[in-house]
Amino acid sequence: MAIARLLAKVWLLVCLYAGADAANMALANGSDPLRRLPLLIACFVLFLAMGLLFVGGYGAASGQGGVPLLKRLKPLRFVPSFNDLVFLAFVCLSFVNQIVFAPAHLSGVVVDGFESAIYFAVWGQRALVGALGGCGLDGGRVFASAITWLLAIIYLCSSLSRLKLEAGILRLERTAQPDALGPLATAIMLGIAAVIGIQMLFVGTAFAFLGCSAYADISGALLIGLAPLLLAYLILAAMTAALAVGREK
Repeated sequence: MAIARLLAKVWLLVCLYAGADAANMALANGSDPLRRLPLLIACFVLFLAMGLLFVGGYGAASGQGGVPLLKRLKPLRFVPSFNDLVFLAFVCLSFVNQIVFAPAHLSGVVVDGFESAIYFAVWGQRALVGALGGCGLDGGRVFASAITWLLAIIYLCSSLSRLKLEAGILRLERTAQPDALGPLATAIMLGIAAVIGIQMLFVGTAFAFLGCSAYADISGALLIGLAPLLLAYLILAAMTAALAVGREK
């Protein structure tokens, strides 16, 4: 159930990040938190349940000889790995930078230096800067995106040293609980998703399809503050799955 667990982690993180961004935007607009909080919680629970329902259906389809899903959900499987803890820490750093530091520091030696470095290294950052410039928007979005890309690159590079370990753990998990797609199909599917993500985010193709309104709401906040880190996580998952297939005997 590796794919199901991956999808569940990603969907939970997206819902939490979107909910936090929605709460921050509501407070920034001067809304009464006591009025908006119940609505935000209801939307969060609804979207979370909707996604986990489909993920749970896929997980149930990867059954082990009729073993019920609840018996296959062992508490140890919900303990985050070291990579997951580092990833969550980077997501929190990105969120704090996006809502606290970046809007208050639109220029400066450090800010301009980070923005220039990521602008040179990441084509998607150039596309974002062009899109925001055409819309007359910034508000710290360029710097927030630069920091998120920096964190994503650091996370991916640091995780490569533990790639063989993660692949070995994945092979052990498959021995105890095989995935419905099979190791090779899983690796191919994750690889295709990673290539599409690189094209859309790192190359910047996605920014050509977005209107100006997208950058001012929750979708823009997710794209700037979370999407690069999710892309790094997806690339690492694809490489781990491919390495696990190559070493299987």
